[in-house]
Amino acid sequence: MAVLTYILFIIGFALLVKGADFLVNGASAIARRLKVSDLIIGLTIVAFGTSAPELIVNIFASAQGNTQIAIGNVIGSNIFNIFLILGISAIIFPLLVTKSTVWKEIPFCLFATLLLGLLVNDNLFFQNSSISGLSRIDALIFILFFITFLFYVFRNVKKQRKMDTNQLSLDIKKFSLGKSLFFIIFGLIILNIGAKWVVDGAVELALFFGVSQSLIGLTIVAAGTSLPELATSAVAAYKKKTDIAIGNIVGSNIFNILLILGISAMIGPLPFSVESNIDIGVAILAPLLLFITMFTGRKKHLLERWEGVLFLLIYIIYISFIIIRG
Repeated sequence: MAVLTYILFIIGFALLVKGADFLVNGASAIARRLKVSDLIIGLTIVAFGTSAPELIVNIFASAQGNTQIAIGNVIGSNIFNIFLILGISAIIFPLLVTKSTVWKEIPFCLFATLLLGLLVNDNLFFQNSSISGLSRIDALIFILFFITFLFYVFRNVKKQRKMDTNQLSLDIKKFSLGKSLFFIIFGLIILNIGAKWVVDGAVELALFFGVSQSLIGLTIVAAGTSLPELATSAVAAYKKKTDIAIGNIVGSNIFNILLILGISAMIGPLPFSVESNIDIGVAILAPLLLFITMFTGRKKHLLERWEGVLFLLIYIIYISFIIIRG
């Protein structure tokens, strides 16, 4: 039985990637019909689509009571997204970032991560609180900030709606409305099946190796559910479409914390271990360092190749540390 679980665990990741692909293609085709810009598509539809694996995995993990996987998955994915994915993307092609992303989206991503650090440490900051972790009240706070973020994004959509379609450079296939909706629904079905198998496999792995579910969530599950972000941003960087590469990652990280952890904690409170504050610290360092690199190097608002190498080295050091920590 365990062998079958491991096989389904591997197949589950493939289903997550393919399901997200269907979801992104269908939703992006509809967005193209509405003449939405590359950056907005990256910050919303692509970000949501590539974050769908984390969302579905977390819903299953929370519902089954595997809370360490749920919170570890989001923290690990956010670290993976910036340090590994943006690191690789910048090495492929230096990432020029728009002024709006530098001064609005990246700081908002940093704010969301700081908010996570504050809310999971309620008992440290507020003497009246006996809760260490995310409660349903915390979930409500996350969701309210997520709605604020969506309001900001869709306000920008209205501003850019009248732009000429010739200015849109993102390669998105044109599908009929019916086919686009089919892709979205089919993608969601595949995502649900894959998520169930991934969560079951992660629990088995933790038991087999005698390690915490948190470690499995921070590493294997986080990396696996971030494969859509890796594929999307790497291809976007190769095609020199840096708005998508950056927008996808920044948007995904905001979605991961505010929406995914918000929904997960709404399903059931997520307890948090104080030892995991090191992981929170690295998750905070990631968007902070990304913001700083926008003003270093030869050109402003550019993530250069050497900075991409630096990001990769930081990720390797972090992964080595948490594996040794066990």
